[in-house]
Amino acid sequence: MSPSDNSFAPNTDELLENNRRYAVGFDDSHLEVNPKRQLAVVGCMDSRMDTFEILGLRHGEAHIIRNAGGVITDDVIRSLCLSQRFLGTREIILLHHTDCGLMRVTEDSFKAELEAEIGIKPWWALESFSDPHADVLQSIRRLHATPFITHKQHIRGFVYNVETGLLEEVEENDKAG
Repeated sequence: MSPSDNSFAPNTDELLENNRRYAVGFDDSHLEVNPKRQLAVVGCMDSRMDTFEILGLRHGEAHIIRNAGGVITDDVIRSLCLSQRFLGTREIILLHHTDCGLMRVTEDSFKAELEAEIGIKPWWALESFSDPHADVLQSIRRLHATPFITHKQHIRGFVYNVETGLLEEVEENDKAG
C-alpha cells in the first residue's frame, strides 16, 4: 500500500474496543515481571508469526523481542542484557522465518530510494539477507561475540516455515553462512 492510498482506515478505535472486552476477563495481574521460564525469544515482527502459539508459551513465561528480520541489533542486545542481568533469563531462542520481507529488498537500493524521496540516507543498517538459515547463524555469532550477554551456553536458533508451521533448528556447524 502506498502512502497516498486513500482506502486506509485507522484501526485504533476498533482495537480499543477489543481491549475493553479483553479487560473484562483479565486475570494475568498475578504474573511476575521476571519470565517464569527464564527465556527470551528474539524474532521477526512478521504478522504471520504468533510467537506464543508457535512455541506453546503462555503469558508471563518469556520475554519476546521483535524487529524486522529478528536481527541482533544494538537495541536487541540492550534488551537481552537487561533481560538476563535484571530479570533472570538464562536462555535465548532466535526465531527467523521463511519468506521474510527482508529477503525482498537490498540495503543499497532501499537506502537510495529513501534518500531520493526525503533527502537523507538512513544511518542505520537495514540488515537484509537472502537465506534465513545463514542469518540465524549470523545472529548466534553476534550474541556469542558480545560481552553484554552472560548466558551464552543456552542460545539456539530456528527458522519457522510460514507454510507448514514447523520449526527447523539451525546449528553452528550447518553449512549456511
